Formats: sequence, C-alpha cells, structure tokens
Amino acid sequence: MRRRKAEKREVRPDTKFGHPILGRLVVTVMRCGKRSVAERVIYTTLDELNRKTNEDPLKVFEQALENVKPRLEVKSRRVGGATYQVPLEVPAERQVSLALRWIVQYANARKGMGLSRALAMELLDAYNNTGNSVKKRDDTYKMAQANKAFAHYRW
Repeated sequence: MRRRKAEKREVRPDTKFGHPILGRLVVTVMRCGKRSVAERVIYTTLDELNRKTNEDPLKVFEQALENVKPRLEVKSRRVGGATYQVPLEVPAERQVSLALRWIVQYANARKGMGLSRALAMELLDAYNNTGNSVKKRDDTYKMAQANKAFAHYRW
C-alpha cells in the first residue's frame, strides 16, 4: 500500500510563447537534461508546421494534441487469481501526458530525418486525424470497448 500520493511538480511554460503544454512537450523531448536542444527542436518544428499549413502553429499543435488524447484506457486488475483488463476513463492530466508521449515516441520511430522534421510530420498527421499516434489512441479505445464487460471491477 502506498504511503502518500506523489505531489505534482509545476512544469514551467516554454520560453518563447509562454505556453504551458509546449513546456511539457519540451520536457518530453528533452534528453540528458539538455533543455536548450529540446527547445530548439520544438521551435524548428513549429516553424515547419507554419510553413506547411500557413496557419498558427500553436493552433495546429493544440488541435493535433486534442485528436490524440485518449478518453478511455484499460488497467490490469487482479481479482481472485485472474487478471482482467478493466476500462477506465482517463483523467485530463494523464490524457495530455499520454498524447505528448505517443507523439514524441512515434516521431522518434521515424527514421531517415531529424527529430524536428519527424515531430512536425507526426503533428501534421495527428492534426489530420491520421498517423501512428492517432492509431494508438484508436487501439486503446478499441481495447477498452472490447473489455467493457469487466467495467464493474473498477474501483
């Protein structure tokens, strides 16, 4: 049993736009504590999004994030020797975390280009409701729908 809940740390907004979710994207992209490198990658990504869509890159980013956020997920619950996949609603904070994680993960998986370009392409795909991160959200939702029978095990 856990003794106490971990306290939420405040993530500082990004330096250029002052956007809190972009600050979280910086932290997700960052490796080995190199914040300036991560910020450069993200601002290059936003410039590329601006070039490709001729729209405000922050609006494109927010819409892409909204398209990737999962509403339902499954969690394993052990009941009497059997493990069930129980569908649960995802809290808003976790929705953002999962969406950012999936977008960065699938951008990293794109080979043959830099991270900023891959991130721009993944965000563009998410904006258009296509791409791997949206497919991941759909798979998560299908898994939750398939296990709807075990919803009464949630607590």
